[in-house]
Amino acid sequence: MNINADPVFDTFVRAAEVWIPQGDKLVHAEGDYAHSPAFAEASVAESFARGEGLPGKVWESGKPIVLKEFDGSYFKRAEAAAEAGLTSAVAIPVFAGNELKAVLVLFCSADADHMGAIEVWEYLNERLTLADGYYGGATEFEAASRDISFSHGQGLPGGVWSANTPILKRDIARAGSFLRSEQAAAIGLKTGLGLPIPTPGDNVVVLTLLSALNTPIAHRFEIWDARPECVGATRQAQLIDGLCKREGALWAQQNPPVDPPMAQAWKGPVGKVLGTGLPYVQREGAGLPAGYTSMFALPIYHEADLAYVVACYL
Repeated sequence: MNINADPVFDTFVRAAEVWIPQGDKLVHAEGDYAHSPAFAEASVAESFARGEGLPGKVWESGKPIVLKEFDGSYFKRAEAAAEAGLTSAVAIPVFAGNELKAVLVLFCSADADHMGAIEVWEYLNERLTLADGYYGGATEFEAASRDISFSHGQGLPGGVWSANTPILKRDIARAGSFLRSEQAAAIGLKTGLGLPIPTPGDNVVVLTLLSALNTPIAHRFEIWDARPECVGATRQAQLIDGLCKREGALWAQQNPPVDPPMAQAWKGPVGKVLGTGLPYVQREGAGLPAGYTSMFALPIYHEADLAYVVACYL
C-alpha cells in the first residue's frame, strides 16, 4: 500500500520502531519503516550508547524527546529517513520504576497539510507546561499551546496527571474541558489521547496525541487496563476505552464472547505487550484487524507493575 495514495487515510504517524537495552547499548527490536527497505536496513544495523542518537538521548534524559528535523541534528540515519519521507520524530522511554525497559520512536513528516500534534508536557512551578511538540502545519495551534499551562486536573494534560491513567477525549474542538478548543476547531482537531509517561524520580510528564479527521495520529485507539487489582494476577488486560474509524475485530473472536473484551498474554498484538512488557510494532500479518496495515503499542507502568497498554492502529 502506498501511504501517500489516499490523503484521507494518510496518518500523522508514518513509521515506528522499538529499541531495547542490551548491556551498554540500545539495540533494534522491531520496526515499521513505511515500506522503506533502505531505512529498515540502516535501522536494523544500528545501536546506540547512552546519549547517542535519538534513542540514546532519551535513555540519558529519562524523558520523551521531540526532534522536529533531522538535518543538522544528532539523528544518525537522516539520509535513509529522508528517502523514506520522514523528517521528524518523538521518542518515548518506557520505565518500570528506575529501569529502562525500551524506547519507542514514532516518525512523522513535515507537511503543511498535516494537522495534528504530538506534545510533551512537564511539571514546572506546580503546573504542566509545554516542554516541546511537533505540530505539522498547525502553526497557530502551536503558538497557542506555548502560551498555556495546566493545573492538576485541568484540561487533558492535567486530567491525565490527576488520574495517572491514559485518557481518550472525543470532540476536543467542542469540549469545554479542552482549553484550546477554539484553536482546535479552526484546524479540524477531533480526538485527544493523553498518556502518563513514567520517568525516574518524581518528575511528572504527560504525552498528548491530538488527531485531526483527515490526518489522524492513527485510525484506531485502544486503552487496555492491565492493573492486577482490576484483572487479577494473570497477565491479561481489559479494554476500557477505544475509538475507531474503520470496522474490524482486534483479534479472532473469542468463543464464547467476552464482554468487556479481554486480551491474554502472547495472543495478538496487545497480548505480546502483556507477555514481554515491552512496546510492540507490527506491519501487516496475523492479529491485525481488516483494513489496518500496521500498529504500535505502548505499555505504561505504575512503578514496577504493568498498568496499561495503549494501542494505535494505522
